[in-house]
Amino acid sequence: MFSIVGLILLNVCVFGGYVAHGGDMGPIIHAAPNEIFVIAGAGVAGMLTGNSMEIFKAAWGGFGRVIKGPKYNKADVLAIMLVVFKLMKTLKAEGAVAMEAHVETPEGSAIFGECPKMLHDHGLVDLICNTIRLMVVSSGTLSPYAVEDVMTAAIKHHHHEDMQPAEAIGVLAGALPALGIVACVLGVVKTMAAIDQPPPVLGGMVGSALVGTFLGVFMAYGIF
Repeated sequence: MFSIVGLILLNVCVFGGYVAHGGDMGPIIHAAPNEIFVIAGAGVAGMLTGNSMEIFKAAWGGFGRVIKGPKYNKADVLAIMLVVFKLMKTLKAEGAVAMEAHVETPEGSAIFGECPKMLHDHGLVDLICNTIRLMVVSSGTLSPYAVEDVMTAAIKHHHHEDMQPAEAIGVLAGALPALGIVACVLGVVKTMAAIDQPPPVLGGMVGSALVGTFLGVFMAYGIF
């Protein structure tokens, strides 16, 4: 919700301030489609070149998460903690055999079923199940510090993978101003090819070219 409010406020402040100072939106509206096609197209092509398809899809899917907000709220976190507590209680009371059905097929587990939302988070479910497997295999001889080390390593690995889409968007944001300059230079090339035109025509063409630079910077720092 706040991201939508921020985007609206961004456009009101930028374009509203431009119009309030006597700016004409006509040249921007006229040039924007072509300039955006060049900038956005080159940006998307660059992302495809530099990332796997999995990261590419997750990067664009992340915009939905920005709008929806955090994946888990306070109630979800408490529910997950309760699931872990019940699993540990079952392990202590009923032994390793009783845990097999829960950790091997968590989607059919009555305990995991108490928090259906977490079943869609495979990284979280794997972390819990793999840790319990480690505790069961060790037969109680494993140091608690070793379990903590394994969990810490798993969390770091998951965090690294989870941040890759965001890093891809960050790289795109850093490239957009340069891609805006590319669009601007192409506009200047077009202008120079029509240098025999009268000044009003040339002025309009230069203005359209500069829209590319503006959109590249605006999209990079205002949106992405």
